[in-house]
Amino acid sequence: MTPFKTIRARAEKRKGGPKALAKLLPAKPDPKALAKLGDDRILAEMSRRVFSAGFAWSVIETKWPGFEKAFLGFKPGPLTLQPDDFWDALMKDTRIVRNGAKIMSVRANAGFVRDVAKEYGSFGKFLAKWPSSDEAGLLELLAKRGSRLGGNTGQMMLRFLGWDGFVTSRDVVLCLRDAGLDIAETVTAKRDIAKVQAQFNAWAEETGLAYVQISRICALSIGENYAAEKLASMIGGDD
Repeated sequence: MTPFKTIRARAEKRKGGPKALAKLLPAKPDPKALAKLGDDRILAEMSRRVFSAGFAWSVIETKWPGFEKAFLGFKPGPLTLQPDDFWDALMKDTRIVRNGAKIMSVRANAGFVRDVAKEYGSFGKFLAKWPSSDEAGLLELLAKRGSRLGGNTGQMMLRFLGWDGFVTSRDVVLCLRDAGLDIAETVTAKRDIAKVQAQFNAWAEETGLAYVQISRICALSIGENYAAEKLASMIGGDD
């Protein structure tokens, strides 16, 4: 495998040097801040990522205040108590994107968040204790116990919540393959996720960097070389 210092040097050259690259890197995530997140904010971010998947993010962001009102501020307790009529009415609610399957995923995920919170004190505390060295295991849990939280949706949810992990975006996967990792062009198989995890673990040990920083450097080292202004508009979770 290519040493990470080689990948970082390539990213620095593409972005105008070490200082320029450093400005494009996210801060190291704070587990204490994550542990303090309310369950309503966890469920809200879950739902935002589910509705954003395969849809124009700008539309979801514009309508988001309506989502907050329609879904009762995403408070898991009250949502799990709502009758079928409440959910049926949402199918016609113009404040939100009326996708039946995604609307019902909020109902299921409210129960998921509530159950985990009962066991760990809060969903944020649960996430804060889960090690970055086992994102593969966390993604598997999200896919099995959550609704529509598999694949990239789960990764993006973790990223936006401030959990320290990788995102297998197109450029990150391209970087890994270029470095010599034998994975598919689109990472979906469990064995490929395991390989990505092992490589990120090795690079984290090699560099001492946060996983989100390694992920971002990978993305910036290869593929389309966007200008700083364009990158600024894209950064916020996506690599």
